[in-house]
Amino acid sequence: MDKTTVESDLEDILKSLESGQLVPFLGPGVLELSKESVSFPTNPEMLSERLASLVAVPSRIRKNLWSTSQYIENYRHRKTLKALLSQIFDVQAEPNDLQKWLARIPKLPLIVDVWYDCSLSLAFKERPSWGQIQGVSQAEYPGRWVKAYDREGKEVELGEAEGWQTVLYKPLGSVRPQKNFIISDSDYVEVLTEIDIQTPIPDLIKRLRQGRSFLFIGCRFQSQIERTWARQILKRSSSSHWAVISTPLTKNEARFLSEAHIKQLDLSLEDFSQKLLHFYPAFPL
Repeated sequence: MDKTTVESDLEDILKSLESGQLVPFLGPGVLELSKESVSFPTNPEMLSERLASLVAVPSRIRKNLWSTSQYIENYRHRKTLKALLSQIFDVQAEPNDLQKWLARIPKLPLIVDVWYDCSLSLAFKERPSWGQIQGVSQAEYPGRWVKAYDREGKEVELGEAEGWQTVLYKPLGSVRPQKNFIISDSDYVEVLTEIDIQTPIPDLIKRLRQGRSFLFIGCRFQSQIERTWARQILKRSSSSHWAVISTPLTKNEARFLSEAHIKQLDLSLEDFSQKLLHFYPAFPL
């Protein structure tokens, strides 16, 4: 991408953020900007191998997060899987500069985070009105798809989220405050069986995404699961989005971006973050 195109896209992104019409959608790659990135897995393959280093799993599935998680759940129990994930992610992680920057956007009705750490919620501590909606496993909460937590981490009724200035939507759960994880094959079977009719997505999220654009940061779309989640959360939103992904793309990724009307910003995450924070250093709350 040439310099003019990049700056034009950044200006459009900033205008959309300022007006509250852009939804940041953060993937695990965002953690690569953090000082703790060495200790945190920053993609599904890394997390799968970390789990496999703690519990012996067949070599053929060591790099498949969902199958590895299912194997541990089947042969060592769900409690063991949760304990291992808590061991990996329940770390007092200092939010990185990009997360802090995003947390200072005044008009931020919705932000999506599809990883299990809690660093973004720590960045939100200074916001006066916000809370989390997290996906939960049907294995633990049959018939229930989400839980809501206020800014203090207290579980509240989902209706209370209607009054929040900002909703942090964690569709796969998070290590805090209650260790919710959608991660195993069986977890995804339950969710993906219903996702086409949008049942697992709360009505509030459906309203907040309507007509808005999305900015994907730290995301890849190499697996069907990753593409399906993004596609379903995008439903009934704007027809114009961005994704910060450095080339090369896989064929499936390129096809997905085209079909979903997502413009690729061919920058490394570090370059994108530096440009954004350099030109637009701070939002006053």
